[in-house]
Amino acid sequence: MIAGSMVALVTPMDAQGGLDWGSLSKLVDFHLQEGTNAIVAVGTTGESATLDVAEHIEVIKHVVNQVAGRIPVIAGTGGNSTRESVELTRAAKDVGADACLLVTPYYNKPTQEGLYLHFRHIAESVAIPQILYNVPGRTVCDMLPETVERLSKIDNIIGIKEATGDLQRGQEVLDRVGKDFLVYSGDDATAVELMLMGGKGNISVTANVAPRAMSDLCAAAMRGEAAIARAINDRLMPLHKSLFIESNPIPVKWALHEMGMMPDGIRLPLTWLSPRCHEPLRQALRQCGVLV
Repeated sequence: MIAGSMVALVTPMDAQGGLDWGSLSKLVDFHLQEGTNAIVAVGTTGESATLDVAEHIEVIKHVVNQVAGRIPVIAGTGGNSTRESVELTRAAKDVGADACLLVTPYYNKPTQEGLYLHFRHIAESVAIPQILYNVPGRTVCDMLPETVERLSKIDNIIGIKEATGDLQRGQEVLDRVGKDFLVYSGDDATAVELMLMGGKGNISVTANVAPRAMSDLCAAAMRGEAAIARAINDRLMPLHKSLFIESNPIPVKWALHEMGMMPDGIRLPLTWLSPRCHEPLRQALRQCGVLV
C-alpha cells in the first residue's frame, strides 16, 4: 500500500528554464534521507503543464532510476486529452513508475459521465495502479463523490487525491468507497484531519521543504495520535499558508532556492516569486525551523 507523506516534487530548472538534472537527483536523495514515503514526479507542483512530452517522461525516468526501488514513485500522467493521458501513463509504466496520478481534465469541462469514461478508458488501457486527482480550484472540473464511487470499483484505480480541502467532501468519499480504496489529502492545511478520518496519506507541497516534519505528521495521524499530529501541523501552518502566497509552485521553488537546493528557474507563464513576498515566506521558513 502506498501511504504516508508523498511529496509533490518540484522540477528543478536553471535560470533559462532548462531542466537541472543534478538538482533533481539532490532533491530525490534529500527525500530518501528525510523519511518521505513516496515521490510524485511531474504533477502540478512539478510543472507538468509546461514540460513537453519527452521531458515529462525523462523526468519520471530520472526519478525512478535515482530512487532505485527504495520508495514508490508516482508519475503525474493526467491531462485534458484522454489519448495523451493514455500515452503518458503507458510511458510511465515503461520507465518503471509504481503508480500514476491522473488529474481531472481541465478546460474542456467534461460531464460526470465523461469523467467516468475518461478514467475508465485509461485504466483499461494501461495495467498500472492509478490514482485519481480532484482539484477543481485549478481545473474548473469537480469530480463528484458518486463518480469516485463508480471508478473505485475498477481494479487498478486504487485511490484518489482529494485536493478540495473540504473535509465534508472527504468524509463523503470515504463513506462511499471500499476500505481498500486509498483516499489521500491534496491540501496540506487540512491533511491531518482527513487522515484522522481514515485517509491514508498526504500528497504534499510542504513536504518539499519540510519532509521530516511532514513524514512524522502523517505517521502520527495514521496511527490515530491526534494530539501529536495536530501539534506538528500547528508548527507547519505558516508554511502551509505561505507556500500559496502566489500560485504553486512559485513559492516552493523560491523556498528551495533559498535553502540552496536548486537554481532560480521556472517556466512561463509562471514567474519567479514577487519581491514583496520574499520576507513573509522567509519568515515562515524560519518559524518552522527550515531556515536557521
